[in-house]
Amino acid sequence: MKVLVTGGAGYIGSHAAKGLSKAGFEPVVVDNLSRGHREAVRWGPFVQADVGDQAALRQVLREYSIDAVMHFAAFAYVGESMQAPGRYFQNNVVSTLNLLEAMREEQVRKIVFSSTCATYGHPQQIPISEDHVQRPANPYGESKLMVERLLHWYSSIHGFAAVALRYFNAAGADPEGKLGECHDPETHLIPVALSAALGSRGALDIYGTDYDTPDGTAIRDYLHVSDLADAHVAALRYLNAGGPSDAFNLGTGVGYSVREVVAMVEQVAHRKVPVRECPRRSGDPASLVAEASKAAQVLSWRPQCSSLEQIVRTAWEWSLNHEKPAAVSSGNQG
Repeated sequence: MKVLVTGGAGYIGSHAAKGLSKAGFEPVVVDNLSRGHREAVRWGPFVQADVGDQAALRQVLREYSIDAVMHFAAFAYVGESMQAPGRYFQNNVVSTLNLLEAMREEQVRKIVFSSTCATYGHPQQIPISEDHVQRPANPYGESKLMVERLLHWYSSIHGFAAVALRYFNAAGADPEGKLGECHDPETHLIPVALSAALGSRGALDIYGTDYDTPDGTAIRDYLHVSDLADAHVAALRYLNAGGPSDAFNLGTGVGYSVREVVAMVEQVAHRKVPVRECPRRSGDPASLVAEASKAAQVLSWRPQCSSLEQIVRTAWEWSLNHEKPAAVSSGNQG
């Protein structure tokens, strides 16, 4: 079975392509390389094209006899979306509409979509289940919710079978060391903390130390990217078995504070993480933790390597091979 992986040169898309190949599927990656990396495409063919180019997509769908699509191609910086909402709606929504139209024209009806917990906005209860009200607090989350609505109508009217996977915090790196997290700019907590520990950047900014949490810092649910990739394979198998369109949360159900993550980085790296305490960022919830039992029940998916130590250790090993550590003195040992 051939699966088109849009954005397959990116962090999560490349791990999903590896997961597909390992599971016996053939991934065909389409990426414009604006934010992805050509060297991350190692499993199956690669086509450099933009998801907004409907003609190019139709050609790929036809030429490779694609059976299903995994859609990762999107911009994903909350702050950037607040500064340039039009760019996010154009890339994340309009380009997805082009993809869906290309799929409709070429009679490809199965799609697994990379959605986000950002569609929920500020949580009314923790943990967050799939029936929580969806009120995004930023254009990024809004763009993902708009695509979920597109999928609803394409399922209802055009017979699509679509799964939307609402991630919480993807983290970690391929345990075999072939793939890892490499964003520019990097904004995610764990790789930034690792870079700070390595001395390749300045202090880690902790945004908010006065939240109503045990240590005053924000709490998030971290999921290893390899477990995330496995969830996409499980969702595809669900669709292949005739499962109806649906949405699923992906998380562990366990939250860790910023300070707890920093402590784990120091434990794994045996280095001190320099930190700088800053005011809260507007729009950041105190806690985001998934209720993910639905994915376990319906998709038979459960995280296998998402302990905080496993996540940080794989990310640390990746960082060691891709960043040059600063000299360690006795004063900054962890």
